[in-house]
Amino acid sequence: MTYAFLQHYWCFVVALLAALLVFLMFVQGANSLIFSLGRNADERRLIVNATGRKWEFTFTTLVTFGGAFFASYPLFYSTSFGGAYWLWMIILFSFVLQAVSYEFQNKMGNLLGTKTFQWLLVLNGILGPLLLGGAVATFFTGSNFIVERNNIVDPLTTPIISHWANASHGLDALLNPWNIVLGLAVFFLARILGCLYIHNRVDDKLLDKHDRIIRPLWSSTILFLGFFLAFLGHILTCDGYAYDPATGVIFMEPYKYLHNLLEMWPLLGLLLVGVVLVLFGILRSLTRKEWKRGFWIVGLGTVITVLVLLLLTAWNNTAYYPSTADLQSSLTMQNSSSSEFTLRTMFYVSLLIPFVLAYIVYAWRAIDKKQITQDEINNDHAY
Repeated sequence: MTYAFLQHYWCFVVALLAALLVFLMFVQGANSLIFSLGRNADERRLIVNATGRKWEFTFTTLVTFGGAFFASYPLFYSTSFGGAYWLWMIILFSFVLQAVSYEFQNKMGNLLGTKTFQWLLVLNGILGPLLLGGAVATFFTGSNFIVERNNIVDPLTTPIISHWANASHGLDALLNPWNIVLGLAVFFLARILGCLYIHNRVDDKLLDKHDRIIRPLWSSTILFLGFFLAFLGHILTCDGYAYDPATGVIFMEPYKYLHNLLEMWPLLGLLLVGVVLVLFGILRSLTRKEWKRGFWIVGLGTVITVLVLLLLTAWNNTAYYPSTADLQSSLTMQNSSSSEFTLRTMFYVSLLIPFVLAYIVYAWRAIDKKQITQDEINNDHAY
């Protein structure tokens, strides 16, 4: 195992966690539809209890994603989470509101009312995917930061080696229209997954799920394809951030991400597979009322597609976190990773991941042993 292999390996692990996080945002997608799918209090509570079974998976994956980035690429962690903290604080605060809303909406002494907490779930369902998608888009479009490595050895300056180049601290990402485009694509993809999840899990004859989800599923699919294809077309035709592995010099390369796809042709094949799975799962769910596997087909396609897009930003001598303030401050796998000893040690620890995944599958199946029914939510353990 060379140092370069370990850097690529941990880039893959972090990208896979991010892809799983996008899939798990079906919780946010379904919550954004609480009041459009649920026409009365009982139906809304069915939806909340369906997503309430899974929200901890999403939150835990978000925390694990941040922890993996911190351990393997600490300079990114300090630069992005420390510099763009307003953007990340809004994202985390929306997830805190989600956790509070699940736990307190039907508790005794709730002075705000159930609807208030359900609207907070809707707020998280909108802000979570939108802002996370915008944050991920900066891996292609760049962020406004500067890295000054000499600070750590200069006794006359602060030891902080990276800082944001303006006072917005990450909110400037929302001013780039392409970041918003990807954010909207992730939001509508989450709504698609949310619709399919409700169709898969809620068993209630009063909630005619298929007829009820047709309209938001169609509209979300059309809007998702529009925003996603626009962003994909943009990154494949724009200049990308490349670096010379021998010197570490970063430069702009025309059609860099298109070149990455063509030169790493297995990723191109995976991208096509992922897109086909997403489209097949959606269209079959729309046309066959009794078919409920669309959630898993679209989910698998989502993980594959997002994984490929994220690997395009880092592999093949690409700067995965470009700086728009100072090109040479851009972060690459080479200049921002942990030491070889740390990556090697974590590699052996990561061999436990299959056991963790097996437990997650076991827990998921135990939770989903039976579908959500009206009777099941009328107990003390329901949200």
